[in-house]
Amino acid sequence: MKIFETDRKVWSWALYDFANSAFATTIMAGFFPVFFKEYWSAGVDSTVTTARLGTLVSVGSLIIAVMSPFVGALADLRGNKKFFTFVFMMIGALSSMGLGLVGAGLWWQAALLYGLAMIGFNASSTFYDSILPSIAPGQESIHASSLGFSIGYLGGALLFTLNVLMFLKPALFGIPDGVTAVKLSFVSVGIWWLLFSIPLFKNVPEPRIERAPATWGVALRQSTSQLKHTFKELRSQRNLMIFIASYWLYIDGVYTIMNMAVDYGISLGFKSSDLIAALLVVQFVGFPSTLAFSKLAHRFGSRTPILICLAAYAVGVVGAMMMSEVWHFYALAGLIGLVQGGVQALSRAMFSKMSPVEKSGEYFGFFNLIGKFASILGPLLVGLGTYFFHDHRMGWLGTLVLLGAGGALLFMVVEPKEQAVRQKTSN
Repeated sequence: MKIFETDRKVWSWALYDFANSAFATTIMAGFFPVFFKEYWSAGVDSTVTTARLGTLVSVGSLIIAVMSPFVGALADLRGNKKFFTFVFMMIGALSSMGLGLVGAGLWWQAALLYGLAMIGFNASSTFYDSILPSIAPGQESIHASSLGFSIGYLGGALLFTLNVLMFLKPALFGIPDGVTAVKLSFVSVGIWWLLFSIPLFKNVPEPRIERAPATWGVALRQSTSQLKHTFKELRSQRNLMIFIASYWLYIDGVYTIMNMAVDYGISLGFKSSDLIAALLVVQFVGFPSTLAFSKLAHRFGSRTPILICLAAYAVGVVGAMMMSEVWHFYALAGLIGLVQGGVQALSRAMFSKMSPVEKSGEYFGFFNLIGKFASILGPLLVGLGTYFFHDHRMGWLGTLVLLGAGGALLFMVVEPKEQAVRQKTSN
């Protein structure tokens, strides 16, 4: 499947990555960590603000982790994956806009809205991901997933570039100051998210089910029962469970780096403008490199490219612990940009190939549950390690263990294509 031969429904599905990546880039990775420290927590010691940020990310992730499988099962039974995507997309987009209204020093209000936006972003992504097996089955999922992440990087980069220009040159846009520019950037994220989500809801068919329960009450009771059954199914699938355990470990390291990198740069004394520019490097490098990893996966399978990505992350973490100059941060941004989209896209595609289409919402609910529980531990370790050791570098040691252990388990996973060949040979 070539990029320009991709059909309308796959492009429309992928555009949701283009839409919601604005939140991941402008807010989550870009302005929020800086604004949280310097505007909403002004005058507070940096170790305290790091602990606050790490705890905030962990609590939001815990809520998502508990909620995702149940709502995923409910969406499968009622055939409402697009509906749930829409509901949580609205929560995320409106909460993003709300951040633009929070005044100086009100860190708890900012934390509440950011937490809601995180829930909206992650929950909507769960249901969005669960549509993938129905529009791009089997090997096609590699291309579709990579296309989504690739144009997601492009979308995030385009809006973030505009937002950075608004921040650095507010007068050019008729904006009085940088603070107002950042607040307007939060609003622009919500608008962007809403606008580019339209093709998903207009052009992508809802995955069919044989029969939906008549009422929400019946669906809720059946979803709880179905969840128990699916959990038993997962436990009996050794290969899939090894992959889930592997993913739980390595994605912890990946998400921790994504969520805490800017905070770390601020703690080392780097200028906010340099950190924001480095994030742009990640986005623009990530756009073509994600498509390149898609080609590698078609040739070698998903596992080998993911392992390459994890090795690059480990090198980056070691470099980050020793960095002292701002150009080191730019170099790290380039390295992360090369592999970040690849590890995300290929992990999603690999899990999609292992999941039954009729239970994709439920399975992706578990998949994202694992990711969110991983996201609880990593940022918390960085935040608490920094706080207790009074050293911003110490918190990153744990990410090396997580990346290494996850990679070791991934070696044991048999991809669906390999599994079919082995079964055919044994027969």
